[in-house]
Amino acid sequence: MVGLPGRSRLAGRLLVSVVLIVTPGVLTGMANVPAAAAPSGIAGAASPATTWDKAIEVPGTATLDQGGSAQLTSVSCGSAGNCGGGGFYADSSGYQAFVVSETNGTWGAAIEVPGTAARNTQGRAAIASVSCPSAGNCVAGGYYADKPGGPVTQPLQPFVVTETNGTWGTAVAVPGSGTVNKGLGNEITSVSCASVGNCSAGGGPSPSQGPGNGQAFVVGEKNGTWGKAIVVPGLAALNTGDQAYVNSVSCASASGCSAGGYYTDSSGGQTFVVSETSGTWGTAIEVPGTPALNKGGDAQVGSVSCGSAGNCSAGGYYRTSSQSGAEQAFVVTETNGIWGTADAAQAGTTPPATPRANRSTRHLSSVGASRDRVWAASAT
Repeated sequence: MVGLPGRSRLAGRLLVSVVLIVTPGVLTGMANVPAAAAPSGIAGAASPATTWDKAIEVPGTATLDQGGSAQLTSVSCGSAGNCGGGGFYADSSGYQAFVVSETNGTWGAAIEVPGTAARNTQGRAAIASVSCPSAGNCVAGGYYADKPGGPVTQPLQPFVVTETNGTWGTAVAVPGSGTVNKGLGNEITSVSCASVGNCSAGGGPSPSQGPGNGQAFVVGEKNGTWGKAIVVPGLAALNTGDQAYVNSVSCASASGCSAGGYYTDSSGGQTFVVSETSGTWGTAIEVPGTPALNKGGDAQVGSVSCGSAGNCSAGGYYRTSSQSGAEQAFVVTETNGIWGTADAAQAGTTPPATPRANRSTRHLSSVGASRDRVWAASAT
């Protein structure tokens, strides 16, 4: 996961991951990508007919990013050559959120998210997720900090911003977020739009280095109007450890979405999924089958994707043993609104990872210590 300012996820150098599986010799401008990065027959690998343009620095970020720490955290495409993206950059005031758009195959200049400059008084803003249901029409979700941080947490405020016909509007605070995890703040982690004006988003409380910090939430947009954020139904009963997040949301229709993430209890981190039907979110459940798999007490749903309403797949990881620290991937499928039993993926174990509950918050106060640049590439 990409590191974001003021969040508990560890940061890494930004790369658009899909370029690592293009056909060898097709991608230009990335001479250091080995041929082994695109093994024959890999699912999702680009065909020989697909050509990736040369990677370029995201236009405009060189001017914005005076602190040398910019990252593009999310990209979504409404059609071929028409995409939107967002992330963060550093300046003398801290970290600021930006958005950028591609129109007919050409990337425009990145801009600070309109409206966030006045709100982000503590210099901790970023875009976490972007979803574009059609060309020139996108929604981005993120957060800003408008209150001083305490000894263990930096309160964040979630916002959404909409691009309409190629023009980004002004960021608005997520309605009702002030009553969710009151006093702790919240962040959006995922946004998904089934059509223009019909989206859902999810997230959780501001990251904390303390023992617990609240509940996961969801919020929906219907016909262009955002409703109020609510705690994921049923999660309060599961989340006895007081730390839960939505990691991924996917919407296949205007009123049918699914989401997944994690919560904590006396045994550690556990997985959950939850589905929206006819515009109403159901009750979150622990992913069937994971209690038997997750012997190490550290599991999460990392990604959800829905082909149609009530028919989705989700994937994540669990820890096989509290002693070894080894982690294993799993997949689980929802069919006609019913989630099946998780299966262990057969690709082998993943490298050990630090549980999110214990990941250190990345507050990069030494702006300018390194010079990172963001880039993008497009396939034709």
